[in-house]
Formats: sequence, structure tokens, C-alpha cells
Amino acid sequence: MSSKDKRRHVRTSFACRIKITHDSVGELLVKTRDISDGGVFVVLEPEQIPPVGTRLRGQVQGLMDDAPVLQLEVVRVEPAGVGLRFIQED
Repeated sequence: MSSKDKRRHVRTSFACRIKITHDSVGELLVKTRDISDGGVFVVLEPEQIPPVGTRLRGQVQGLMDDAPVLQLEVVRVEPAGVGLRFIQED
């Protein structure tokens, strides 16, 4: 079974800028490739890619003035970037 078959959410191509923040990568302004109800794929250079399980903070840039800061977790790593899962805070 491929990883595509395991997805619970439909992915939609969507390009926007997201600021991601983490101690290991600092603060990066990155571009999205696609998005779903469960997460987002962001394009990164290979040296910027954090390992699976890393938790990051992310905020959409340029679409609205005070966009919320979201908690994200790296769930998939590819040569072009990472798949990030939205983490629901309790």
C-alpha cells in the first residue's frame, strides 16, 4: 500500500508563504506545495529539512494581518521538502 493510499484527507495544490520556526532551523520563510484538512507540504532545501517527529510553529504570511500561529509536526520527508501535520492543541 502506498503512502497516498493511507491519507485521510484530500490534498489540494496551494501555493502561499509560511513562516516556520524551530530551534534547529531558526525562522524560515517557505513556500507550500499543497494543503489538506490534516496538514501541509512545504518546500525546503535539503540542508533545512528537520527529521520526522520534529515539532514546529507555522504562520501563513501575506494573506491576512494576524494569522494564527499553528503547531506542526514533520510526518514525511522527501527530497523537495516535508509533509507537516497540523497538531490540535488541547
